[in-house]
Amino acid sequence: MSAPITVSTTSVFSQFYALTKPRVVQLIVFCALIGMVLAVPGLPRWPELRLMIIACIGIWLVAGAAAAFNCIVEKGIDAKMKRTAWRPTAKGELSDVQTLLFSAVLCAAGSVLLYFWINPLTMWLTFATFVGYAVIYTVILKPLTPQNIVIGGASGAMPPVLGWAALTNDVGPEALILFLIIFLWTPPHFWALALYRVEDYRKSGLPMLPVTHGNEFTRLQILLYTLVLFAACLMPFAYGMSSWLYLATAVLLSVGFFAYAFKLWRNYSDELARKTFRFSLIHLSVLFAALLLDHYLL
Repeated sequence: MSAPITVSTTSVFSQFYALTKPRVVQLIVFCALIGMVLAVPGLPRWPELRLMIIACIGIWLVAGAAAAFNCIVEKGIDAKMKRTAWRPTAKGELSDVQTLLFSAVLCAAGSVLLYFWINPLTMWLTFATFVGYAVIYTVILKPLTPQNIVIGGASGAMPPVLGWAALTNDVGPEALILFLIIFLWTPPHFWALALYRVEDYRKSGLPMLPVTHGNEFTRLQILLYTLVLFAACLMPFAYGMSSWLYLATAVLLSVGFFAYAFKLWRNYSDELARKTFRFSLIHLSVLFAALLLDHYLL
């Protein structure tokens, strides 16, 4: 008689944790935190810090729920792609029922936390972001149109708005400027990835831009978006949200992103597409960090 197969608690925990797409959610929470910090003049006191901590936890829970739900919907597609074949749902390590229950618990816990300890506006905006990403983008847009990442990018651009609303119970023009920056950053960031992963997307059947319109057209779109993004990155300074420290950083980062996009447009290689994708992550992270430093130092 064979011995029963046991699964360690650590292994199960790591599988559920992987469903939340930790690196993506960390960036979401970071961008939300920037919105919170910028909404408070000067150094936050304990009441504001308390709200920030609770809001970050609530947003993390709902964002993790959306990521887990995405893993259910796309498990068949994930299994065909090297980048995502390791996910527990794609490998069959977790069932749809387990994943759906996990997503529902996270979403409910995060929503309750935001509604009662932050404010209803933040809860509804966060829940709308969940629906926008998990349902409108994942279920409807992604399999239907090559503009999926452009339209669906609105959900990914919401974190600073959520953070701003958490501290002010309002959505001000400053929050909308931050939203615009991420909204315009998302297409060139994601299309750079799609260029060197084009065969994966072709196998998956998803109508990503490099699959439907080709490599050259996608590279041109990346170049054009980096130009528009450059202008958007200047708006915090133009509106008076920031000073010269942020402006200098934004110009350097935007010139760097445009330079990568220009090289990619002129002479494509998978390695250059990878470098462009990696620089896009540096671009957004350092840009928002500069906003934060500028807010406190100047």
